Amino acid sequence: MSNRRISPQRLFLLYFLTIGSLSAREIKTVHFESEDRRTRLVGYLFEPESDGRHPAVVMLHGRAGPYSSLANGVYDSGTLSKRHQEWGRFWADRGYVALLVDSFGPRGYPAGFPAGSYKDRPDAVSEQTVRPLDAYGALRYLRTRKDVEPERIGVQGWSNGAMTVLVTMSLHPPGMESPTPETGFRVALAEYPGCGMDAVKGEYRPYARLLITLASDDEEVNPKTCEEFARSAQQGGADLRFVVFKGAVHNYDDPSRSKQTNPANVRATEETKRLAERLFDEKLLR
Repeated sequence: MSNRRISPQRLFLLYFLTIGSLSAREIKTVHFESEDRRTRLVGYLFEPESDGRHPAVVMLHGRAGPYSSLANGVYDSGTLSKRHQEWGRFWADRGYVALLVDSFGPRGYPAGFPAGSYKDRPDAVSEQTVRPLDAYGALRYLRTRKDVEPERIGVQGWSNGAMTVLVTMSLHPPGMESPTPETGFRVALAEYPGCGMDAVKGEYRPYARLLITLASDDEEVNPKTCEEFARSAQQGGADLRFVVFKGAVHNYDDPSRSKQTNPANVRATEETKRLAERLFDEKLLR
């Protein structure tokens, strides 16, 4: 018998590959129409084990799309990024139906976009005019499901998806006229968004409770801009809370070794999950 030892790095990789394969077997692929009324979207459904109706969460990916950078041209439930799998299971384990929406693949960009490409991205995937329509298409779809409480649905987004959340939760979003917590989403989480979009400039007031989490050392978006945006919204009476995680960077909750060897990212990830669970439980379970 060989006494050859497996390196810690190899064990780490094998662990996440195993977790990924287990999760992939449990994830359902669904299709539904965006509120743009011309795009048939792909969604990935994470379901709790219990029967009956459940609250739900719509999840909106960032600029890299919902799939792993190692997808190698295969874009399906088996190649979802570890972060999306982890969060999907996080919600399902707590009794929520979680729906991850692929906004890019159906429009011809399954691999997403690289960092620094914001100004070069096509209008077809705009977080200001298009992706909110996907969020509301997902909301409409979930309300047709017998396993979902139709009036107890929240939304979560990362980076570009978090920017989509800000627009989606505004008083005049694409895809929803005069939204309220009863007609739209009841609660929202936006992780490390950019906050300089035209769609949220001026007076901003989300129609339901909104939590924004920021990374102080974010290298992709300017957290100071978001701090100013959030403070201004609070002063205007917005039902909004923001948290800045000192030392954390963009994508701090990515479970990859490169991110989670930073203690600040670990703390930010744990605290974000704690805050998210408490907030969504308060708004969707009571």
